[in-house]
Amino acid sequence: MRDIDSKKITETVARLCQEANFYLGEDVLDSLKQVMDKEEAPLGRQVLEQILENASIAAKEKIPLCQDTGITVVYLWLGQDAHIVGGDLYDAVQEGVRQGYRQGYLRNSIVTRPFSARVNTNDNTPAMIHAEIVSGDNLRIVVMPKGEGSENTSRLTMLNPADGRQGVIDFVVRTVEEAGSDPCPPVIVGLGIGGTTGRVMILAKMALLRKVGEPNPDPEVAELEREILERVNRLGIGPQGFGGSTTALAVHAAVIPCHMSALPVAVNMQCHAARYKEAVL
Repeated sequence: MRDIDSKKITETVARLCQEANFYLGEDVLDSLKQVMDKEEAPLGRQVLEQILENASIAAKEKIPLCQDTGITVVYLWLGQDAHIVGGDLYDAVQEGVRQGYRQGYLRNSIVTRPFSARVNTNDNTPAMIHAEIVSGDNLRIVVMPKGEGSENTSRLTMLNPADGRQGVIDFVVRTVEEAGSDPCPPVIVGLGIGGTTGRVMILAKMALLRKVGEPNPDPEVAELEREILERVNRLGIGPQGFGGSTTALAVHAAVIPCHMSALPVAVNMQCHAARYKEAVL
């Protein structure tokens, strides 16, 4: 059994909150540069240039990539041979978010009593925590500040099994088309297929943690991703909705088994500021 100090967890989460908001991942930057070289629409190309310039300024000045510093989604993979000492695991994570948003001067966006008073918690907590027990004695932490422009356009449906592959494609393309410019394209489409209504939504968001453009290892799923991406980019929405061939950078699909009488499908949209950082303790 290996001990992990809860104070170290708090420090790490605080650091990741800031790094995720300041630094766009190299995979995202590389993908943006690649599509900029291919984008034929002059205005779309100009928007992509501005997105890259914005990312450069944010990293240099250590300021947020976007004014919406998100609802903080935290993924934890806790090794079964690890032991958290000095405090509660979830409390340590929430304190890390609290400190990170204060230290980084990040916007506090979380409100309590969401259907009535909508009172700001003033520290961006509570974070949305997803934890899994895995083998080993480490704790892997991923912090994803999820902007609400993209989150608001996410969708869940329960297709009939007979709808099959084509039904999945049509649902995803329709979701992107209806979203238009709201999720700040070019987007990354997180796609979950299978499981239950609750599980498939988590699956779609976790698919966004894959490196941009890295295909699913299953050839059948990878082909589905390719076809959906091609259909989405034919919509012509383009960067920030100004038109062009770059509506999405990638489609990342994750598939798990489901009940024989169901076909759960979820789309979780991610904007071009595809922010997350991780650490292993």
